[in-house]
Amino acid sequence: MTDDRIVNAGAQPEDEDPHFTFRPERLDEMIGQDDVRDQLAVFIAAARERKEALEHALLVGPKGLGKTTLGNVIANELGVGFKRTGGQVLERLELSQILTSLEPGDVLFIDEIHRVNIRVQEILYPAMEDFTIDLVIGQGGPGARAVHVPLPKFTLIGATTKEGLISGPLRDRFGVHVRLNFYSPEDLGKIIDRDAGFLKVEVEPEGREEISRRARGTPRIAKRYLRRIRDYALIRGEGVVTRDIAARTLDMLGVDPLGLDEMDRRIMRAIVDRGGFAGLNTIAAAVSEDERTIEDTYEPYLIQIGFLSRTSRGRSLTAKAYRHIGLTPPPVEPQDSLF
Repeated sequence: MTDDRIVNAGAQPEDEDPHFTFRPERLDEMIGQDDVRDQLAVFIAAARERKEALEHALLVGPKGLGKTTLGNVIANELGVGFKRTGGQVLERLELSQILTSLEPGDVLFIDEIHRVNIRVQEILYPAMEDFTIDLVIGQGGPGARAVHVPLPKFTLIGATTKEGLISGPLRDRFGVHVRLNFYSPEDLGKIIDRDAGFLKVEVEPEGREEISRRARGTPRIAKRYLRRIRDYALIRGEGVVTRDIAARTLDMLGVDPLGLDEMDRRIMRAIVDRGGFAGLNTIAAAVSEDERTIEDTYEPYLIQIGFLSRTSRGRSLTAKAYRHIGLTPPPVEPQDSLF
C-alpha cells in the first residue's frame, strides 16, 4: 500500500486546497453547516458514551464543501485514527490490507465512494455489517483456502458527489446520512475573515462581501480567491482588500458578479449553439473538458442558481441564463425538467 493513498489524521487531504490557511479539527471550529454539526455532535457524543464505534456515515455534497475535512473532524472528536483512500483506486487486495490494519474505533474514509467497483463492494458488505472479511491463503488451486478474519469495530465514512450512483445494498449499510449544502454569503464571510487573519491581510467588509458573493457558495473557492486578491492588493493596491480591489481582481480572473467563470459561459454557449438542448458528452466535446468535471464541478452551481435544467432532451438553459449571457430567451421555456 502506497503512503499517498492512506493519510493519518491531521495530514492534508489531497482534495483540499494545497495552500490552505486554516482547517478545523473540531466541530466547534467549523463555520456553517449548522444542522450537520448539530446532528454529528449528538451521534458522536452517544458513541463516546456507549464506548462504541460511530455508525458508518455517508457524506453527500458538491466538491469543495469540506467532506474530507469533516471526516478528519469526526475522527478527532472520537479520538481515533483516520485513514483515507479513494474509490477510484481501491482494489480488493488494497482494501483487505487497509481493513486488517485498522485499530478499534478507527475511521476509514473513502472518497468518491460511488466509484468503488462491485467486486470491492463485496468485501465492504460483511466488513461493514459483521466486521469480518474472508481472505484467500495460497496462490490458488487446490492448496488455496479461505480464512474468516474478524475485524475490529470501525467507522466507514464514505464521501460522494453522486449519491444516486451508490448501489442500494451499500447505501443501506450507512446508518448516518449527512448532506452538505452550499454555504451562505454570511458564513463564507466568516471563513474569509478567519483566513485573512492567517494570511495577515486586512479585508474591509465590502471586500469580504464581494468575495463571498462570487465564491459560488464554496469555501475552497473563497479561500483561493482571497489569496489571489491579496496578491493583487499588494502589487496594484495598498495591501488592503477593498471592494474595488476584490472586484478588479476577480474581473481579471474572468469571474463575473454571480461567480461564473469562462468555463461556465462556454458551457452555456455550447447549449445555445446546439439549439437549446445538448447532452453531457456533446457539451464536453464542445468545451474540451472532461464529462465528470462538468457534471461534478460546474453543473451543481448552475442548477443551484437556476440557470441550468436537466431534461429528457438534454441539458437546457433557463430564461434567466439566456439573459445573463446577453441573449433573448426562447419563446417558450422548456418544461420537461427531470429534476
